[in-house]
Amino acid sequence: MTEVSSLTGRLLVATPALADPNFDRAVVLLLDHDDEGSLGVVLNRPTPVDVQDVLSSWAALAGRPQVIFQGGPVALDSALALAVVPGGSVEGNPLGWRRVHGAIGLVDLEAPPELLAGELSSLRIFAGYAGWAPGQLEEELVEGAWYLVDSEPGDVFSPSPERLWRSVLRRQRGELAMVATYPDDPSLN
Repeated sequence: MTEVSSLTGRLLVATPALADPNFDRAVVLLLDHDDEGSLGVVLNRPTPVDVQDVLSSWAALAGRPQVIFQGGPVALDSALALAVVPGGSVEGNPLGWRRVHGAIGLVDLEAPPELLAGELSSLRIFAGYAGWAPGQLEEELVEGAWYLVDSEPGDVFSPSPERLWRSVLRRQRGELAMVATYPDDPSLN
């Protein structure tokens, strides 16, 4: 099998042509990408469910908005959390946190929150995830379903997730920035 260049830490931004309603105007952070497949979370799908109602022990550490986000269409009955550990640790990762990209990492929600409370500056909890079989994401990229762009530190914890699709596109160079102006319903033009 050919070696796959890792896209971990990059963003997938749904193109207007992407027909899957699960990913309409989605912004996905890739948490893992290798020759075994890809895994990510949709960053801009807040739910009306408060963190306090589902994982009350983690509510005090959750960023705004303090709701559960729908991370994707797979395994909606499971939760995963992303958090920032500012500056990184010289001795290694804090117990209960695994680095994904830069200062962003996955939090072990089975760990006691007190263990990480002093280490984290942001926390967001996701129900479910998005997953791709080996080669599937690469095919979708070739087909034009996604724009692949660099992530920025504030993307994961955007206080206005409903505007994330447009803001990520707007900061791109060239014609891609124009896609941010694409109407919600092009048939009304």
